Amino acid sequence: MKRHPRVLIVEDESAIAELIAVNLRHNGFDPIWAEDGDSAQRELDAVLPDVILLDWMLPGQSGLQLARKWRGDARTKVIPILMLTARGDEPDKVAGLDAGADDYITKPFSTQEMLARIRAVLRRRAPEQVGDSVTIGALVLDAATHRVSWEGQPLKVGPTEFKLLNYLMKHAERVHSRAQLLDKVWGDHVFIEERTVDVHVKRLRESLGEAARMVETVRGAGYRLTSQVSSL
Repeated sequence: MKRHPRVLIVEDESAIAELIAVNLRHNGFDPIWAEDGDSAQRELDAVLPDVILLDWMLPGQSGLQLARKWRGDARTKVIPILMLTARGDEPDKVAGLDAGADDYITKPFSTQEMLARIRAVLRRRAPEQVGDSVTIGALVLDAATHRVSWEGQPLKVGPTEFKLLNYLMKHAERVHSRAQLLDKVWGDHVFIEERTVDVHVKRLRESLGEAARMVETVRGAGYRLTSQVSSL
C-alpha cells in the first residue's frame, strides 16, 4: 500500500491547523499538527515528515528561528519547508527564504494554492533522474551520487541548489533568465516568484566557495555559469 506523504503543520492557531489538516487528509496527505517549536521538534525526532508547513509567528521560537535551526541540522536540512504567514511584503519573503524556506504562502490562501505548492516542493525534492556527471574546469558534479567537488575537494550543496547547478553546468556559457530557470529547474513557476531564484543563486554561491565566481550575474538578463573566469 502506498504511503501518504507526511506533512508536519507547525501552527499555534488550532482552527487554522485543523482546516489545513482536513484539506490535506482529503487530498491524500498524512498531516501531523504541532502548536509550537518544542512539540514540532518532538515530532521530528520521532518521524521525519516529507514536508513542513511552518507558521512565521509562533509562541517561543519563531518560524524563522526554527527554519534556520532545522536547516543547520544534518537530519532535517533536506526537508522542504513552506512558510505560512500574513507577512506579504518582499523583505519578509526574502527573510523567510534566506532562513531556509523553500517557498512562501501568504495568508489567507486557497486550498488549491496550498496543495499546488506542497506538490511542487515534493516534486523538486525528488532525486535527479539523470545518472551522468558533468565537469566544467575544476568543478565536477555527479548526478548519480549527488556529489559536487571543486579541485578534488567535496562541497556541501543543498538539494535545490544542486538541481540549479546541474542545469547551469549542463548549459554552460548560456545566459538564463530567472523565468527560464524557474521553468527548467523548479518546473512549476506559476506558484514560485522570480525572486526565489536570486535567493537560491546566493545560497549556491555560498556553497561553492572559490568556484562561486563561475556563476555570473548578467545584468538585466539573468545568470550564466562560465569557465572563462579571470584568475584572482
